[in-house]
Amino acid sequence: MLRVGLSGGIGSGKSTVAARLAELGAVLIDADVLAREVVQPGSAGLAELAERFGPEILTAEGALDRPAMARTVFGDDRARADLNAITHPKIGALTAQRMAQAPADAIVVHDVPLLVENDYAPNYHLVLIVDAPEDERVRRLTGRGLDAEDARARIRSQATDEQRREAADVWLDNTGAVEDLIAEVDRLWSQRLVPFEVNVRAGRRAPKHAPRIVEPDPGWPRTARRLSARVLAAAGEKGLRVDHVGSTSVPGLPAKDVIDLQLAVRSMDDGDAVAAALGEAGFPAYHGIQHDNVHDVIDPDPAGWLKRFHTAADPGRYVNLHVRVLDSPGWRVALLFRDWLRADADARAEYAAVKRELAQRYGSDPDHERYAEAKEPWFLAALPRAREWADRTGWAPEQA
Repeated sequence: MLRVGLSGGIGSGKSTVAARLAELGAVLIDADVLAREVVQPGSAGLAELAERFGPEILTAEGALDRPAMARTVFGDDRARADLNAITHPKIGALTAQRMAQAPADAIVVHDVPLLVENDYAPNYHLVLIVDAPEDERVRRLTGRGLDAEDARARIRSQATDEQRREAADVWLDNTGAVEDLIAEVDRLWSQRLVPFEVNVRAGRRAPKHAPRIVEPDPGWPRTARRLSARVLAAAGEKGLRVDHVGSTSVPGLPAKDVIDLQLAVRSMDDGDAVAAALGEAGFPAYHGIQHDNVHDVIDPDPAGWLKRFHTAADPGRYVNLHVRVLDSPGWRVALLFRDWLRADADARAEYAAVKRELAQRYGSDPDHERYAEAKEPWFLAALPRAREWADRTGWAPEQA
């Protein structure tokens, strides 16, 4: 199944998005609904809350008095931590149960108000964040009966816009008419979510377009951090580290809009062992074990250049995931070229010119294979310069 996390600050319009996705066919799991289920009258969760916080959090009928509970924990970090320690494991178990009950071809949308605050983003194939300006959110909340000061206090107690942008694969702006938001959700469903789910289930990559060089995007590092966390979560203990490599990892360098990541493992056996989990997380293997071009001046043994190559199933974000053994020649060279290009403006400009010329020459190559092969002579000629820079500066990949 495709797991989609949905979040947004209070008053952002998240519920509107959740409702529309359910209408389109998503299996909706609402964290707020589950939070109520685990503390309903007669539940173990409610009994534990009453034992910890006293009978004053209960109504005369024996149900949870939510306003009283909110007053008890508001501004009290210890009380809030105790509340979460009681309810979160129960909500998590119920969430896992509901996900397990969803069909294999489902698009499961998990509506979680505190997705960002609780660092849940790596658990999903995609995270959607709904946003609106603070003044607009306050206007909506006061229209529901909240005091303006209370509304602003609740907004500011949640994640910041910057924190949400760090987690967001998709940013849905709910500033305008609700019809505009619904139209955007419909496009997202048909053009990205549905094909993404099909690709994950089939274990295939999303189609690529012909190579096209674009200007540097300041959002590339943020995207790489988000995807790296997802890769590490899927790889588990066999994943040692993930690095953003390739052209999009070099600030100021024009590049194809493709994020290259390098997952380090202890051995190619470990690379094989994590392949299925990476595929389930949205990074299917492509042609199994491959190898990088062998650079004799580094290591002439082809065994040192083996890797697994995975790509993204997400049609909205192209990703190349290179799984290499830690400290292997291929692993070291990927980091060396990145750091050298970051440090050497002349080399960066030279490489940009090569990339533009080759992208124009091989613009009809959808698999990028001829484009990649044509860059190899430049890499071979540049490698001694990169090594000289590394020797001169004391560069080490362990510190990269």
